[in-house]
Parts: sequence; structure tokens; C-alpha cells
Amino acid sequence: MNVKTVFICFYLMFVYWLSLQISFLDTLFFPALGAFCFLFVSRSFRISEISKITLGATVSSVIGTLFFFVYPSPISLFVNVLLTIWMINRFKWNAPPIVAVSLIPFFSQSSHHWFIPLSVCAVMLGVMLVLLIAERVESKWSVLSSFLVRNKVASDAEKLDIAG
Repeated sequence: MNVKTVFICFYLMFVYWLSLQISFLDTLFFPALGAFCFLFVSRSFRISEISKITLGATVSSVIGTLFFFVYPSPISLFVNVLLTIWMINRFKWNAPPIVAVSLIPFFSQSSHHWFIPLSVCAVMLGVMLVLLIAERVESKWSVLSSFLVRNKVASDAEKLDIAG
């Protein structure tokens, strides 16, 4: 298991805990968040790609919330999904969980629907920050471990040299 996976799991746990503690933050944790985290951990870390996906998730949650406020019905859900899929293809966001984020207002039991786009944006920016920190820790860890391994190899070589 790598550092990014452990960091992202702690982040998911924290967001879930936070959403349970403060009533108006109930929209902070949503199932697609786990899918986004897995998607970001399983790919190479390119900040530009992750930023585009974060923007796409935020935009789609705004659109889904607007459609829900205008007319919460199967028709608005249909138009919302159609528009979101079109945007994913058009802007090459390459992240199917964006569709799920646009649907949050339609299944959320929260009375704070206006908070959904803010929650999505905040949580996705948090994912980006956690991944950035995890990458830094991982790179420092690899430098330290390679240093330790190099010293151990050098020490073993010295022992062989002395014995020989």
C-alpha cells in the first residue's frame, strides 16, 4: 500500500466524520468522493488534469443544483445528466464520477441544497491538497529510504572488503 492511498483514506474518514459532526455539512460527504479519490490515486499525479476534473465536478454540481431548484423532476434529472455527459465529452474531463456529483441534489435529504456546490468544490480541493502532500511525503520517504539502503550496501561492501 502506498502513501497516497493511506493519506486519501484518512482524508475520506475525516470528511465523513466532519459531515456527521456539523449538521449543515451533511453534503460534504458523498459516495462519488470515494470514486474520485480512487481515480486520482490510481493515476499519475498531474495537477492540471486533476484541476480540470475538480472544476468539472464543481460545475456539474452547480448545474445539478440549479436544475433541481428550477424543477425537481425526472425531466430535469434527464436534462442534467445529458448536459453533464456532453460537458464531460466536450471538455475532456475524463471522469465519470462527475455525473454522479451532478445528481447529488436529486437524492440528498439535506435542507441545504445551496451548499452542495460549495461542498463539492471544498472537498475536491481538499483531495488535491492531500494528494500533493502525500506526493511530497512519498518523495521525501523515497530519498530517505534510498539513502538508508545505499548506506547499508556500502556498509556490507566495507565488511566484505575488511574480511577479504
